[in-house]
Amino acid sequence: PLVRVLSAMVERIGFPESLLTLTDVAGGTCERRPIPAAHHKDSVEPLLAWVEQKVKMADLMAIGHRVVHGGHQYSQPQRITPEVMRELRRLSPYDPEHLPAEIELIETLGRRYPSLPQVACFDTAFHRDMPRVARLLPIPRRYDAAGVQRYGFHGLSYAFLMKELRRIGAPKEANGRVILAHLGNGASLAAVQAGRSLDTTMGFTPTAGLPMSTRSGDLDPGLVSYLSRTEGMSVEQFHTMVNHQSGLLGVSETSSDLRDLLASEPHDPRAAEAVALFCYQAKKWMGSFVAVLGGLDTLVFSGGIGEHSAVIRSRICEGLEFLGVALDEARNSTDAAIISREGSRVTVRVIPTDEESEIASAVHRLLDERRGHAG
Repeated sequence: PLVRVLSAMVERIGFPESLLTLTDVAGGTCERRPIPAAHHKDSVEPLLAWVEQKVKMADLMAIGHRVVHGGHQYSQPQRITPEVMRELRRLSPYDPEHLPAEIELIETLGRRYPSLPQVACFDTAFHRDMPRVARLLPIPRRYDAAGVQRYGFHGLSYAFLMKELRRIGAPKEANGRVILAHLGNGASLAAVQAGRSLDTTMGFTPTAGLPMSTRSGDLDPGLVSYLSRTEGMSVEQFHTMVNHQSGLLGVSETSSDLRDLLASEPHDPRAAEAVALFCYQAKKWMGSFVAVLGGLDTLVFSGGIGEHSAVIRSRICEGLEFLGVALDEARNSTDAAIISREGSRVTVRVIPTDEESEIASAVHRLLDERRGHAG
């Protein structure tokens, strides 16, 4: 099995002071340092400098990347070649929020470590076999032929969670009717049956579905023409609004961080409304996914909010007793592995996600396969 040696995380990117947490798992040390990180790319240099101090570069075998969009073509991890880079550039308009930055990072690391293979692991791959009806967008068919359809995201997280459910769950639990709730800075749900994604809240881009930290989630498409006519809003301005100025930040007008909003909701009705909207939309989507699944056996909470916010889990599950969801509030308050009541029809779990581990496993498998073919 793979063993984690080093780990790093950057929090509150875009805030006045971001926080870089560096963990030497093997050495048993953890260091937290403030860094200026207005954008994701600002965290790359301090992170690489630390890695180079800790690891002999000759010992590295490969670099794995979470690539948000794989489009039609990629449903498996790919060794990054000039051809793959051409396809990623072609897909860039699908997701201008993530793909250009990911392409830039791949190129930067390619220049810095030219002999190291790089592997792209796609966040859309988990959902590539969704039923056709769940992928279709109700717009003229020619766009579907051009690849404009619902793709879904958070696939690396969902793949890991399903592996974990197979490992820790009751026999056959992972083959049952499962809703996975990845609730973090980006938030989505997936309906999974017999291990297969049947539907998910994000769509053609990760802006769709639930309201998130700064993303709007689903909106009436008529808003585009309305805001264009009444405010002269351009397509670019609309894009910026729904990706960077909406969601929790837009409704609260104060913060995109749910922790801040929960702290201020008793005296700030805007914060209270933002939290209520997030929980309401999550609950509503869960109800629709129960209809898709024809019932529910297991509900899994994951992601930064899903793993650590007992109050949000409780509010989302409140009123779902008719579906068989009944929380044990004592277990919930301690982020226990199972937070449902003994004997309740639906098992409600908290499973920490680990996209990095999923990427590492995928890279390892790909390298092994290549070595096998070479042999």
